Amino acid sequence: MENIHVECYSGYRGEETPRRFWLGDRCIGVRHVTDRWLSPDHRYFKVLGDDGGIYILRHDANANQWEVTFFYQTPDSV
Repeated sequence: MENIHVECYSGYRGEETPRRFWLGDRCIGVRHVTDRWLSPDHRYFKVLGDDGGIYILRHDANANQWEVTFFYQTPDSV
C-alpha cells in the first residue's frame, strides 16, 4: 500500500469524494467514482483515473491518511 495525497470535493452533504490524487509527483485525475463503501475503520473509493487505471483508494478518517490499496491498468490505456 502506498500513501498518497488526495484532493477532495465536499458535496452538499459534506461527504468528501476524491477528485484527484498524487503518486509522488504524478497527478491523476478521477474521471469517475465507480463504487464506494464503508468499513468500521475506513472509507473506500473505487475510481477510474484519467490515465485509464482503476484504483481503490482507502481513507482513514481518524488518521486523515489515504492509501492506494489496489491498482489495475486497463488494456485500452496502454
